[in-house]
Parts: sequence; structure tokens; C-alpha cells
Amino acid sequence: MKDSFEDQPPEPPEPPLTPPDERASLRDGVRFAFGTLTVLPARITRWDRPAARTGMACAPLAGLVVGTLAAVPGVLLLVLGGGPLLAAAVTVAVPAALTRGLHLDGLADTADGLGSAKPAEAALRIMKQSDIGPFGVVALLLVLLVQVGALADLYAESWVHGALATVIAAVTARLAMTLASRDGVPPARPEGLGAAVAGVLPKRSAAGLAALVAASAGAAALPVGPGAAVQCAGAVLIALATAELLLRRCVGRFDGVTGDVFGALAEIAATAALVVLALG
Repeated sequence: MKDSFEDQPPEPPEPPLTPPDERASLRDGVRFAFGTLTVLPARITRWDRPAARTGMACAPLAGLVVGTLAAVPGVLLLVLGGGPLLAAAVTVAVPAALTRGLHLDGLADTADGLGSAKPAEAALRIMKQSDIGPFGVVALLLVLLVQVGALADLYAESWVHGALATVIAAVTARLAMTLASRDGVPPARPEGLGAAVAGVLPKRSAAGLAALVAASAGAAALPVGPGAAVQCAGAVLIALATAELLLRRCVGRFDGVTGDVFGALAEIAATAALVVLALG
């Protein structure tokens, strides 16, 4: 199953030395975000720090597209007479397919690394192995079960609640990766996606994006009601806080972040958002 972020070479890299004040265009950033975080056709035109900075800022946009594509089949199944559980299972499967399972693979590898209780170097070697250990299997099963269960409850309420939650969870998942690429978060390895994006985004920009996404989630839910708007905005913030706890744990254990950690953060953030949205 191994085809993790660490094993995913993008387009041939450009020279690594770039002026510190150089900026990448929005187009380059969007291509970076979609090319690294999805399997959607997007040719990466730049692979350097400026492109990574703009690309990670655009990560929530990739989540918006993935979430929308995931919600469509779930809603269609409900319209055609399918049950909420079936709609939820298919909805959860779509993001996995659109990322080639890389986020789930990162979750499993990170769980194995954390569960090993070994020093950072040994834990990182475990995370690069091609097999999945017991901690990884349990983490995958629990996360997928919780995601499907939460979405089934939301779809049972209405297709609007299910679709809205799907999009919010997908955007929040990528936003968690954006926040993990902020200043002060070091890479655990000198290679891989973690090293490419670690520390590229200013903290103020990351905080601004988090506030923007939370406000947008609340605004999107306003037609459902003010209570739903508050709940959606809160779901984003609680999910980000949950991902932040995992991020700090990983930095403490691995001395930094890896591509696998980014995948784990995305899955944990999405799961937390769905759980909050399914309550009440």
C-alpha cells in the first residue's frame, strides 16, 4: 500500500536557491496545492519555497473542490432512494480516491510511529516501512468508522446537512495542513513533502486563513439557521485545535513534521469536524 507523501516526487524540481523575497504566482500556488494534495490533473510548474508558500495557502481551495466532488454522489444516492449509511460510505470513499489514499496512509504511518514509543530516528524508520502495523490498522478503522457514522447521522437529518458537513470537513482537513506549514514548525527529514513545505507560511497568514475559513463555514450555514452557522464555524475551530494537539505531539516525538504527519493531520481534522457537526 505504501505510496506515501514521502515517496511522491512531484515534477522535476527547480533550483532550490531562490531569493527570500521572491513570490510565486497564484496560478503556481494552485497548481502546487492540487498537484501535491490531490490526483486531479494539475501540472506543478514550480517546486521551490515561494511556490510551496502560495500552494499551502491555497490548500483549503483544494479541499473545497474535493469536498464538493465527495458530496455529489452522496446526495445523488439519497435522491435515488439510497440510505444515509450508503451515502456516507460513498462520500468518505471519494476523498480517499482523490488522494490515492495518501492521507489515510499518512495517518496509519504516523500512528505506527507514535505507537512505537521509540526515539525519533527509529520511529521515522518505522513510518517509512512498506507495511502497516497494529497501531496504523486500528487508527484507520476507527477514523473511517467515525467519519462514516457521523456523516450517516448528518445525511439522515437532511442531504443539506450531509453535503455541507462534507465540504466543511474537506476544507478544514486541508486547512490543518496549511497551519502545520507555518513558521516555527520544523521538518523531521531533509527530504519529502514535509521538508518542502515546513515553515513556509507566516504565522499571521496562517491565522488569517483559519479565521477566514471559519467565518466562511458559518456564512455557508446561515440559510440553515443561526445555530447551524455557529456550529459550523465552531466545528472548524475545534477541528483545528484537535489537529494542533496532534501536530505538537508529532513535533515532540519526531523532532518535526513529515508528509505522513500532514496526512494524519488532515484525517484527524476532518474527523473532528464531522463529529462536532453531527452533535445536536
